[in-house]
Amino acid sequence: MLQVKDIDLYYGASQALRGVSVEAAKGAVTCILGRNGVGKTSLLRAIIGQQEVAAGSIGWEGEEITRLPSYARVRKGIAYVPQGREIFPLLTVEENLRTGFAPLARGKRSIPGEVFELFPVLYEMLGRRGGDLSGGQQQQLAIARALVTRPRLLILDEPTEGIQPSIIKDIERVIGLLREAGEMAILLVEQYFEFARGLADAFAVMERGEIVMAGDRAGMVENDVRRYLTV
Repeated sequence: MLQVKDIDLYYGASQALRGVSVEAAKGAVTCILGRNGVGKTSLLRAIIGQQEVAAGSIGWEGEEITRLPSYARVRKGIAYVPQGREIFPLLTVEENLRTGFAPLARGKRSIPGEVFELFPVLYEMLGRRGGDLSGGQQQQLAIARALVTRPRLLILDEPTEGIQPSIIKDIERVIGLLREAGEMAILLVEQYFEFARGLADAFAVMERGEIVMAGDRAGMVENDVRRYLTV
């Protein structure tokens, strides 16, 4: 569904991505691994349209979207859960979820029941302000907000960062259920090897703005991957 081919990306004179190619398929999790600062978030920002690429192409469901603005990509079924969650702290949980209505036609502007099946704690907290939630609950809210848009590609940037182990397990369960439903492709950026290994159908490892290793789950050799994750 997603085909990123040979993209370069610059911040001023500094090159952040060099000829990066990656794919994400429906009903599968593709995991991007690497240390901080190697270009993982830059890759996601390029895919979602928050950062313009200098070369290469981004294809989605057979259509090139390289020059489309972010809002147009969201309307085509791409949802992004950024690192740091970026929920609205002064809005209630329900209001945060309703911000996901923006790309939807009026007839589809409702919160799917599936959201509360996946994250029942959010139903109990609908009237609570987002800023009053724990970090783990805010992460669940950020993922739920993305699901409100009915995505066909879900992009997650380090969803385990700063999250307590019990909620990491909940998030792992949710991603697994979304994969099993077979309705979307999932692109996951992660540094936590065990979390990635448990979910990834395919993986790519980044170093200094390039893909240095890629393959399927069977080819994810722990020692080979870990040397690109340790400082």
